[in-house]
Amino acid sequence: MAVDALDAKILRLLLEQPRTSVREYARLLGVARGTVQARLDRLERDGVITAYSPLLSPAGLGHPVLAFVHIEVTQGHLEEVADALAEVPQIIEAFSTTGGGDLLARVVARDAAHLEDVIQQLISLPGVVRTRTEVALRERVPHRMLPLVEAAGTAAGPR
Repeated sequence: MAVDALDAKILRLLLEQPRTSVREYARLLGVARGTVQARLDRLERDGVITAYSPLLSPAGLGHPVLAFVHIEVTQGHLEEVADALAEVPQIIEAFSTTGGGDLLARVVARDAAHLEDVIQQLISLPGVVRTRTEVALRERVPHRMLPLVEAAGTAAGPR
């Protein structure tokens, strides 16, 4: 599942120019279209590429408040709570974690009052013991993959 230098170049193009055709990627890279397509197919199969979709802004959708909610769950109820979290539209990600809670949810809201409503909804879920919320003030490093792609491609070297 290693990513080599050519894979990294393909992934970089995919990240920087997601609406470009495979044929154009091949032209830019100076390789055959079939080579690029085979690499993309392998990267998908290996789970490196997981989706082709636009990145959407929660703020652009009317939810500018971002919070991270740590959720402590009654022992044996993790799956039930996780399934219930998936039904809450304002939860855009949730992870099982170690440390001070069992789950960490990334939650968006319209405003502080709406965030409180969402948290109250979470607290009322069967199996939730308590929550701890941290509100994000400003994004300092936006979600990014390009530096990781470049590091992986450099570490692997050319094929």
